[in-house]
Amino acid sequence: MLSFWEKNTFCNYDYIIIGAGITGLSAACEIKEKQPNKSVLVLEQGLLPSGASTKNAGFACIGSLSENCADINLMGEDAFIQLVLNRWQGLQILRNRLGDSPISFESYGGYELLLQNQNTAFLDQINHVNQLLFPIFNAPIFSLQTHAAKQFGLNQNMVKTAIKNEVEAQLDTGKMMQALITYTQKLGVNILTGAKVLHLQENPENVLVQTEKIDFKAKQLLLCTNAFTQELLPNIELESGRGQVLVTGPIPNLKIKGIFFFDEGYYYFRNFENRIIFGGGRNLDFTAENTTEFGSNQKILDALHYYLKEIILPETPFKVEHNWSGIMAFGSDKTPIVKRISERQSMAVRLNGMGVALGSKLAKDLVALHED
Repeated sequence: MLSFWEKNTFCNYDYIIIGAGITGLSAACEIKEKQPNKSVLVLEQGLLPSGASTKNAGFACIGSLSENCADINLMGEDAFIQLVLNRWQGLQILRNRLGDSPISFESYGGYELLLQNQNTAFLDQINHVNQLLFPIFNAPIFSLQTHAAKQFGLNQNMVKTAIKNEVEAQLDTGKMMQALITYTQKLGVNILTGAKVLHLQENPENVLVQTEKIDFKAKQLLLCTNAFTQELLPNIELESGRGQVLVTGPIPNLKIKGIFFFDEGYYYFRNFENRIIFGGGRNLDFTAENTTEFGSNQKILDALHYYLKEIILPETPFKVEHNWSGIMAFGSDKTPIVKRISERQSMAVRLNGMGVALGSKLAKDLVALHED
């Protein structure tokens, strides 16, 4: 049973945010930066942020050329341009809020590898996509890099060429989330972990937020639960997707520097200092990876090991030191969901695997829904 002091001090807030990932914490920052006198509580079901915010590979990216072309076909040009703009603006908000050094932000560029026998018809669109994105970046960002395989020590028999994206970058996911948590708490936000929300009940005066042990009340509720949103709102349209990631031990004289994609972006790798972080392969087993359960998929891990040896480090001994998984949320198109649910509730979810880039911008848009 709670004491009078606990009920009076810890259980009533102006805003409660569910989810302490990038979007949730960024929303808390947006509120306190604009309204420092408002009380804000962030509830997180895990002891650390769940989902993908602390489990991604640290890609600060806006999308490869083939992905961009596919998005244009799926969404149309106007929606595609807005999506890329949101990703770019989200990264700038994150960098301006935390600074580049604390999150180890490094802009080495991104490279989409084109493998032998791969359909490269989308290359005809490189100038058109550059023109579409020119108002955002004030320069053409995509260019053909015919010597990338040799430059980075990749298997030249399997990689025929690459497309560079000048504006893509990488960061340290752990440092980024630690810096975001520290910044959020300095603003006066209360963060409670291990607080799984079981039920929401909106009343005329507030929203009752029921957890396993304590009930909280808020004047406004923001859901930033991404792949786990259906636990509270079963009818929301999204599909969970688990991503497998591994990291090698240190590799002397590693040539690879930057972020890399191949097979339509389903595989992605980067350097972290002198290690390789490599993830993807979800397309090998969509059914098994459509889950909110963390865990390994040996079929996918075997494929990652194979490509590490055959494409990425063809003549270099390596050892995989660790692997893990993260949970993402996808939709029928690439448009995230940012909307009001009711008078006192709203959500920003379904980030389609681009949470690092999108989270801060979606949080800004989410908080704007609550401004008079």
